Amino acid sequence: MYLEIVSPEATLFSGEVKSIAVPGINGEFELLSDHAPIVSLLKEGNVKIYGDISLEEEVKDKFTTGSDKATWLAINSGTLEINNNKVIVLAD
Repeated sequence: MYLEIVSPEATLFSGEVKSIAVPGINGEFELLSDHAPIVSLLKEGNVKIYGDISLEEEVKDKFTTGSDKATWLAINSGTLEINNNKVIVLAD
């Protein structure tokens, strides 16, 4: 599935991923390929990206590699939309 993470300053990531886990306002949930379309609010926490991804040099410092082989991005809040295997995260 295709993931795009956008902040007010820049697009932080765009590319193919295996799955993504996000901090929803009612708890963390994971999105896999062919997930039903949804729109959700996100709360403070980590967006966890699973899969072999490559990050642009200018944004690498915003991401952390976790012990679970995921790449993490800390967010304060945001919005997520998934439709037709494309996930867009508007992160703050």
